[in-house]
Amino acid sequence: MRPCLDQVPGVLGEIARRRALEVAPYPLPEAPPRPPSFREALLAPGLSLIAEVKRQSPSEGQIRSIDPAEAALAYARGGARAISVLTEPHRFGGSLEDLKRIWGAVDLPLLRKDFVVDPFMLAEARAFGASAALLIVALLGELTAAYLEEAGRLGLEALVEVHTERELEVALEAGAQMIGINNRDLATLRIDLATAPRLGRLARERGFAGVLVAESGYAQKEELRPLEGLFDAVLVGTSLMRQPDLEAAVRELVG
Repeated sequence: MRPCLDQVPGVLGEIARRRALEVAPYPLPEAPPRPPSFREALLAPGLSLIAEVKRQSPSEGQIRSIDPAEAALAYARGGARAISVLTEPHRFGGSLEDLKRIWGAVDLPLLRKDFVVDPFMLAEARAFGASAALLIVALLGELTAAYLEEAGRLGLEALVEVHTERELEVALEAGAQMIGINNRDLATLRIDLATAPRLGRLARERGFAGVLVAESGYAQKEELRPLEGLFDAVLVGTSLMRQPDLEAAVRELVG
């Protein structure tokens, strides 16, 4: 049950095809007790912050060298309600070991953020302590519903990521309960902060009552105002990781 990645363009396609070649099932450690609910954490009053542990990225290059557990603890002290953990090793410098260490350091729900192209990657996410995994519609296409079902079978929640109206339709048809709207076009890496509000309003107009998450490009508190009353959460990585004091940066962003 793998998606066809041959026609996925740009940087997204390059990363996804490499990840697909690397998937080789192996005996997983016993999954930890059921982790805290990612969805419930984001439904707390106000705009919830998902703070991301991110060493580097294709668009920014090297961002920061930091102990992932220390970063997560600082985020938690600052008031983040969930932690996103990059586990892609080549372009983002992450690993499953980062996920494991952060799980052992904080009590917040964790999102495994990677380019999931094989069901085994969902089993890995659960075994290493994630509460949720990222499912990218641009990669999974019509298999999105099947991956959602597999995540649920494993006791894992899923944040279904979209960037276009068509991808939003796929997510809605698949029955996603959490939808992340990425301002960044993953093929070209360009950011448009108008994307999340536009597609968020469209999702609500189509009757979506689940959790909405805005992703990518946010650095200032003022940039979050268009999300208020429409989105439940915002995911922020690069701009936080560039700040010398992560705890203070979180407090300044979300209060």
